[in-house]
Amino acid sequence: MTNSKSEKPHTQVQGVPDGGARGSVRHVSPYAMIFRTPGAKAFCAAAAVARMPISMMGLGIVLALNHLYDNWTVAGTMSAVYVLSAAVVTPFYARMFDRFGQLKVGRVALAVQVVAMLSFALGALLRIPLAVLFVLAVLTGITQFAFGALVRTRWAWALRGQQDDTLLNAAYAFESAIDETVFILGPIMAAFLATSVHPVSQLVFPALCALIGGSVFFSLKSTQPPVITVTPVEANAGGSVIGEGGNVRAGESSRKINAMSTRRHVKSALLYPGVALLVLVFIAFNTSFSAFDVSVTAMTKAMGVEKLVGLQLAMFALGSLVGALVFGSIKLKGSHWSHMVVLLAILSVWYIGFRLFTGNLIALGVVEVLAGLFVAPTFATGNLLIKEIVPEESLTEGLSWLATGNSLGVSLGSSIGGVVLDSMGVPAGMTLPFVATACAVPLAALAWGLARRRRRATMID
Repeated sequence: MTNSKSEKPHTQVQGVPDGGARGSVRHVSPYAMIFRTPGAKAFCAAAAVARMPISMMGLGIVLALNHLYDNWTVAGTMSAVYVLSAAVVTPFYARMFDRFGQLKVGRVALAVQVVAMLSFALGALLRIPLAVLFVLAVLTGITQFAFGALVRTRWAWALRGQQDDTLLNAAYAFESAIDETVFILGPIMAAFLATSVHPVSQLVFPALCALIGGSVFFSLKSTQPPVITVTPVEANAGGSVIGEGGNVRAGESSRKINAMSTRRHVKSALLYPGVALLVLVFIAFNTSFSAFDVSVTAMTKAMGVEKLVGLQLAMFALGSLVGALVFGSIKLKGSHWSHMVVLLAILSVWYIGFRLFTGNLIALGVVEVLAGLFVAPTFATGNLLIKEIVPEESLTEGLSWLATGNSLGVSLGSSIGGVVLDSMGVPAGMTLPFVATACAVPLAALAWGLARRRRRATMID
């Protein structure tokens, strides 16, 4: 018989400190509890470093190309091409990770990714023709995979067996906090390198981060989730079901179980009810960020304070970091869909302040922090919805579809932002975040309504 403690060592702490007197109970932070999981600190830190490209490459391309060609449309389009290329292949990589395991796929994918990133940086440095540089941007994009999905899949595996999603909520919120920390440091680092070192140096630094962080992450074999497969079953002559190892489960329909097994083997995560709508929500939601990045970059350049662009963008991420830490330490009532609708609605209202305070960096920074409080909780809620909807063997793919929605939104925001800035100016660009997020609210409300209808139908059945 297997010892239950050896199966789930992470569930030992339930608000009672180790070695404490019997009956002595004190509240233990969920963050403290999740990091008592063996190996969690290591894979969390490594993934944080490996994610630096997500906050540096898009802005880095904009800064480098605008410096080389003095054209926001070219810079924004180049960034959009890179992000869009990454978005197209993200689910493909995710299915490979789910099917063959993180280590087996990751080592090869990481090596190709780093080579492609350095090749693009070299091409920009040598000022090769734009057409060739666009090709390199595409090649760089199609080598990107979602480290955020990989680390969240590891958390789901490490915290398996919990009675509810309290600790997983804390883990996902903490990962959102790391994302925001990356987005605080990334723009500051990109702006500093571009203006103080070399206009292309900010493209090399994220490649080195991916190499170092990714190599460490994939070397941590003890926390790697196993490859989960669904074993087909068959019925014996008496109609009982024979499963793996010859175990017989009488009274079950072999046709039903075989059908379930087949569906779970071949069904794309995108086809589960609610996932496609959630991806659309995240496309609209993420359009706001890149549109804001490009608009703020143009605004600070027009004001003659371009070196402050990284610090200005960091205010947004700072608010989101605080929001993530608070969100992970509380338990909200209601469904995750209801949380999504409310968070998006509040965020869209705060975005109105971006347009009102265009040109006033201090007031804009305050509004950024306040709006940012609702950004990371929205990301964390989306990840929790995927975990709720998609089966375990397709979790990485499901989470990666959200990353694809993020990338598509960022690509859309960069391209639209560049065109709007060149044709209508900074004030119009600063209106885009409100418009994009306001479009996400009805989509989330529709998904919430459909989820409630499915739940009622299931209860009736």
